[in-house]
Amino acid sequence: MKFMRFLTPDGPRFGLVAGDELRELDGDIFGGWRETGRTFDARNVKVLPPVVPGKVIAIGLNYLAHAQEKSRDVPEEPMMFMVSPTAIVAHDEPVVLKHPEHVTEHEAELVVVIGKEGRDIPEERALEHVFGYTIGNDVSDRTLQYKDKQFTRAKSFHTYKPLGPVIETEVDPTDLGIRLWLNGELRQDSRTSLLIHGVPKLIRVISEVMTLYPGDLIFTGTPAGVSPIKAGDVMEIEIEGIGRLRNPVRA
Repeated sequence: MKFMRFLTPDGPRFGLVAGDELRELDGDIFGGWRETGRTFDARNVKVLPPVVPGKVIAIGLNYLAHAQEKSRDVPEEPMMFMVSPTAIVAHDEPVVLKHPEHVTEHEAELVVVIGKEGRDIPEERALEHVFGYTIGNDVSDRTLQYKDKQFTRAKSFHTYKPLGPVIETEVDPTDLGIRLWLNGELRQDSRTSLLIHGVPKLIRVISEVMTLYPGDLIFTGTPAGVSPIKAGDVMEIEIEGIGRLRNPVRA
């Protein structure tokens, strides 16, 4: 199933996507929910970020080719870091460059949406804690990343985490095509089968450090092909079985 969060006259609501139709839901998508019977045209609604997370965990250098293009050694264990949930922005909303003079790059990523609370989760049970998957763009200010020698500031500016437009609950994350186009030119083209550390391992390692709660997000890492963005650009990410996330860039 595909869940979309969108704006109605009554405020934010979740809906089930059925073609061009959105079937409005009442309740908690991570718990009990029901259809209200009200429908909307999915082409004519204001799409919101698909979830409001308590925390956002990201993984660096999780594709060999990306580590090589950045001349970095491959981490023996998942390299995790935190970014601010306030950086999240919805499908079709602009990424507003805080420092247009800095080198800032796009990063297409598969994002895990946690659906069940857990800590010290074994790998063989990790997927039981997943609600679904969505698309993320880990926009990164490289100038500040290299200056700070860490990632939080460089990746946490407002609008630097495009997310959505849907959460897909019935996709297998092990081998999905992941592509990014910049102004119509294909820049990133890979598959999630090339992740160094797969989703179950990431959940195990992260949950050994911190408790995961419903709605928490895990950005799983980006493949090779990252490149600078500037005002006027348009970024489009497609992940097989999930959909397409589009965001323009503004100064």
